[in-house]
Amino acid sequence: NYWNAASFITSSSYLHFSTFQGETSADISFYFKTSASDGVFLENLGNTDFIKLELKSATEVSFSFDVGNGPVEIIVRSPNQLNDDQWHRVNAERNVKQASLQVDQLPLEVRKAPTEGHTRLELYSQLYVGAAGGQRGFLGCIRSLRMNGVTLDLEERAKVTPGVKPGCSGHCTSYGMYCANGGKCVEKYNGYSCDCSKTAYDGPFCIKDVGAFFEEGMWLRYNFHSPGTSMKDLVSRTLLSSTDPDTTATDLNLNKEELSFSFSTTKSPCVLLYISSYTQDFMAVLVKPSGNLQIRYSLGGTKEPYNIDIDHRNMANGQPHTVNITRNERDIVLQLDHYPPTSYSLPTASDIQFNSPKALFLGKVIEIGKIDQDIYKYNTPGFTGCLSRVQFNQIAPLKAALRPTNASSHVHIQGELVESNCGASPLTIPPMSAATDPWHLDSASADFPYNGQALGDGVNRNSAIIGGVIAVVIFTILCTLVFLIRYMFRHKGTYHTNEAKGAESAESADAAIMNNDPNFTETIDESKKEWLI
Repeated sequence: NYWNAASFITSSSYLHFSTFQGETSADISFYFKTSASDGVFLENLGNTDFIKLELKSATEVSFSFDVGNGPVEIIVRSPNQLNDDQWHRVNAERNVKQASLQVDQLPLEVRKAPTEGHTRLELYSQLYVGAAGGQRGFLGCIRSLRMNGVTLDLEERAKVTPGVKPGCSGHCTSYGMYCANGGKCVEKYNGYSCDCSKTAYDGPFCIKDVGAFFEEGMWLRYNFHSPGTSMKDLVSRTLLSSTDPDTTATDLNLNKEELSFSFSTTKSPCVLLYISSYTQDFMAVLVKPSGNLQIRYSLGGTKEPYNIDIDHRNMANGQPHTVNITRNERDIVLQLDHYPPTSYSLPTASDIQFNSPKALFLGKVIEIGKIDQDIYKYNTPGFTGCLSRVQFNQIAPLKAALRPTNASSHVHIQGELVESNCGASPLTIPPMSAATDPWHLDSASADFPYNGQALGDGVNRNSAIIGGVIAVVIFTILCTLVFLIRYMFRHKGTYHTNEAKGAESAESADAAIMNNDPNFTETIDESKKEWLI
């Protein structure tokens, strides 16, 4: 019922329902969305009585009625435009004591009913939603129309009514922001959905990471062209163009790239990602033997590739890390995890076009032709760890491999690719300042936690804590032993027996019993009998 909606496509369009039964009380609520400045939402007439809700202007909603005492009108004025093609809620109520109108979260407008006069609203005509009696009807969408607790089926009636369409287009205007990470909002019959096909994410709102675990020696190749494609169409502009239409490649060359992914590993060196070409151009993201990250560009014009070295952070620590690289011609912006972005620039002699991209490799480079020597050294044994949400412009190679899509034919895998999100979540630790970051290059004045006096103070403090803990443990053991000893010996000392009185002066035990119990003799005499055979 929340999405039960109808679209009024002309100002003369309307839906009709049975007469509204609201003689003594009326409770009407609905949502509307429009770009028009005025129009009637609904109206029901009697001989002289009536009830009507309308958009009087771009900032005014009116609730008017007549129960026989003369017309009454309540107006809510909004400080903002109501014809902004956004959803707005209207709630109108009327009873024998008062009437009220509220729009969105604006203050409630209330009008008291007269103490004397008519109180019953007598209506005879059909209820019209939209245009009625030649008036200019509402142009836009109405949904979730409830009258005295009953939801009117706008969609079903709109299916058989000309000028009105079931459902309501434009949900994305209000809810499109929930499609995250570049997901595209798609209008649906009774709502919306998020198209995640051109993102590295999955799920209803494009927020679920798609990643995989790579074993040693495993690799993935994504070909930018399909088998059998002509040389003229080797690189698909649809695939390689980013979300910005201005970044579309011309003549198989790229002036701009957007690369993002997440990874985690404990082994170095390795090749995380490599993009080859039909020329000598390439781009690579590497983990050096020291565990530091390196981004390498070779676009021609220079003898050696242009390297960006991140030498002050160990990225092979088993923790998930995110990498975002954006290049716009000569300008490169790199962001690692939650640290601020850093800007770099290609050398003046370097070309600014990535010529004829061929394939994207993950985990290892298996390419015909000459390969950079450092990349060749880092290529063995290969990457071991997790890669997640890999996206190059609008290409998501891991998602294409793990989800059946039209791009799956571009993927070739060596080894068993196991889906995993182990490299999905980046570190959420806020970045440290340069003065306190021990990995910062200029942190000579930083206070390292294990040098000089800091180490001695730390040892003394730790020793005090350990000594206190040991003392508490010993005290607890002693208390427990004392309690046990007292418990074991509390019954020792005086004890009681059933020894007969006078046993001290009697000649024997039997005599003592006989002295103590006079009846004992009789008992013996009666029970003792001898027989001679």
